[in-house]
Amino acid sequence: MSAQPPTADKGLNTALLCQESYACSGADEATFECDECGSLQCQRCEEELHRQERLRNHERTRIKAGHVPYCDSCKGASGNIIQSNATSSRQRAVVRCQACKTNLCVECQKRTHAGGNKRKHPITVYHGGNPQEEEEGLDEEAKKKKMTENVVSFLLVDETEEIQVANEEEFIRKLDCKPDQHLKVVSIFGNTGDGKSHTLNHTFFYGREVFKTSPAQESCTVGVWAAYDPVHKMVAIDTEGLLGATVNLSQRTRLLLKVLAISDVIIYRTHADRLHNDLFKFLGDASEAYLKHFTKELKATTARCGLDVPLSTLGPGVIIFHETVYTQLLGADHPSEVPEKLIQDRFRKLGLFPEAFSSIHYKGTRTYNPPTDFSGLRHAVEQQLENNTTRSPRPPGVIYKALKALSDRFSGEIPDDQMAHSSFFPDEYFTCSSVCLSCGSGCKNSMNHVKEGVPHIAKSRCRYTHQYDNRVYTCKACYERGIEVRVVPKTSASTDSPWMGLAKYAWSGYVIECPNCGVVYRSRQYWFGNQDPVDTVVRTEIVHVWPGTDGFLKDNNNAAQRLIDGMNFMAQSVSELSLGPTKAVTSWLTDQIAPAYWKPNSQILNCKKCGISFKDNDTKHHCRSCGEGFCDGCSSKTRPVPERGWGPTPVRVCDNCHDSRGVQLGNPVMTILGV
Repeated sequence: MSAQPPTADKGLNTALLCQESYACSGADEATFECDECGSLQCQRCEEELHRQERLRNHERTRIKAGHVPYCDSCKGASGNIIQSNATSSRQRAVVRCQACKTNLCVECQKRTHAGGNKRKHPITVYHGGNPQEEEEGLDEEAKKKKMTENVVSFLLVDETEEIQVANEEEFIRKLDCKPDQHLKVVSIFGNTGDGKSHTLNHTFFYGREVFKTSPAQESCTVGVWAAYDPVHKMVAIDTEGLLGATVNLSQRTRLLLKVLAISDVIIYRTHADRLHNDLFKFLGDASEAYLKHFTKELKATTARCGLDVPLSTLGPGVIIFHETVYTQLLGADHPSEVPEKLIQDRFRKLGLFPEAFSSIHYKGTRTYNPPTDFSGLRHAVEQQLENNTTRSPRPPGVIYKALKALSDRFSGEIPDDQMAHSSFFPDEYFTCSSVCLSCGSGCKNSMNHVKEGVPHIAKSRCRYTHQYDNRVYTCKACYERGIEVRVVPKTSASTDSPWMGLAKYAWSGYVIECPNCGVVYRSRQYWFGNQDPVDTVVRTEIVHVWPGTDGFLKDNNNAAQRLIDGMNFMAQSVSELSLGPTKAVTSWLTDQIAPAYWKPNSQILNCKKCGISFKDNDTKHHCRSCGEGFCDGCSSKTRPVPERGWGPTPVRVCDNCHDSRGVQLGNPVMTILGV
């Protein structure tokens, strides 16, 4: 007599019941499926079960209408899915045995319920659970794996911050994606040796070594490497590990922030059993530097590329991927608080505020026995990639433009004396390194601003120093009319002939001439002298002295040099009369128009170096560097003295100033008046 076929209940999938009966009687409707527990769970059982420390970080999926659970018999005793090869063999169930209370796929139903009494067990058929759909599911997973088989990584930026991709076209070609494909960027950070490359390979590329890994002590990742993930439509970026580099450390650290700025999701990978302060300090300092230095440049890039959503609206989302072996995961001893709340509290205790990041998530996994489970991290990244509310996907060309803009703006060597160890990303890494020669105040503009025609701007007001004579004059009458015109004291007006200029200078002193107002001041217009020009016709301002910018020096200190050159005709004419008057006129003129740091001829009685006494007809030479007086033998060498306003041309200096700068001997140059 043939056995009766099992009763098949064609009920709806929405009537799935809790399979745990931990907090209920098993009659409550299931609302979650926990793959690691291997069961469907009602709301109460799910909450009670996962309060336990060992179950706290299980991945749960909320059950929707038409949900089909996984086959229970395809799993091992611990609930872990049996692996037949590199691809998981888990399959969806097609029936549920009401007597055994198990979900079964087609193969497992045949294997376990084909004979004996189990053939009579009542079953419920799941809608959509058929072998053809299972095969399609397997084919879909195989397709994803096949899509990544030809993915290779390439060096994007080397350790000296030089981009290794020439242009957008080459960037797109190396990614091997379509130019109009909209992408997001996922980058990974962490200390050297924490397995960043290994994490990317197993999270996105099914374990293939797309990013190089090595068991050696030396870091296997130098610079920044990139690869295209066609499954998730994203650019994966692997970075050099922290605490590993010893050469160009400042530039390599700055490079990390450039990568962070163009990323949509960043993974901070740590293998430490406890979260160290360096993780929080890195993220806190990165947030501050992002808001302070990168926001403006990213907005400019947004305007140039014509994007609808600004790149700098909010920074990337952060996922802290924490793998432990011997210690509990974060929050295991605080069941009432989520790990993200504990992380925020830790930031506040350290005085750090990661305001730039759109979100910070914690994903932990405890590895009792290798291999590491990366499924939780993959799921967390996929959720972030699907969220377009703050960071939208964009074409690969825009990603390249953003990186190029940041590299052009923030580049160049960082001197060792500017390295600051109190922060991962000190201001010195991103601001102009020029320092005022007069007051020592630094420029507050960003790096390479001079290339765009933006002048230096100091953080504070300057002070006057004799060495640079950094006081400039502006015509007061023009200033009151809304025009700023700089004026310089001269020996003669522009309309005077050389002889007339000399005569007027001897009689009425120096003049101040404005291009708009003409001669506005003569220093000895009356026998009793004039009032100070500052009180009557000019305004004064103390200006900063920036390296390489000697515009005002040419107007002030080098006025003496130009005046001496301009009086060539007069000096030659006087020298035709007699030697005595020539020396007298020369010394007098030199003292009147010499730079402020020159020692007056009337006070120079002996050579500063050899001590020889000067006679009436002897020539006294001034060192353009120190301003002291020397004989010809002790000041016959030349070198450029740009710091005193003499420009790049070699000028006379004394032996001591020449040797102190280590400049090779040049040919002696006699100035027009022999000073």
